[in-house]
Amino acid sequence: MKYKITLNGKCYEVVVEKGQAVIENEYEAPVAAAPAAPAPVAAPAPAAAPAAAPAPAAAPVATAAGEQIKAPMPGTILKVNVTQGAAVKKGDVLVVLEAMKMENDIVAPRDGSIAQVVATKGSSVDTGAVLVVLA
Repeated sequence: MKYKITLNGKCYEVVVEKGQAVIENEYEAPVAAAPAAPAPVAAPAPAAAPAAAPAPAAAPVATAAGEQIKAPMPGTILKVNVTQGAAVKKGDVLVVLEAMKMENDIVAPRDGSIAQVVATKGSSVDTGAVLVVLA
């Protein structure tokens, strides 16, 4: 069987025989000419500029001093297990982050107290987003 195949702008005529392919001819494929661009038309000046849409609310930013506990990967906050001022021990689960259909526990790296809770249940976070500030 003979086939014509175009690959990277070159046209090949290929013969396929039982279990093998043989290239018979190679030639440049015809390239269609690009359509000419229409002449530019002057657009009428707008009467009034439309009002700008309000900017979306910015995500809360950590303002408290202390060790910032950050998201190791992008995901959605399923649970926030701590409140501001709460005492935590090393290994306590602070936040549960869902990423790639798995629940990931974000734990306290040391004993301390919660200076600020930045994450909110149901919010989406990026890698490196501050979740909690540990004092």
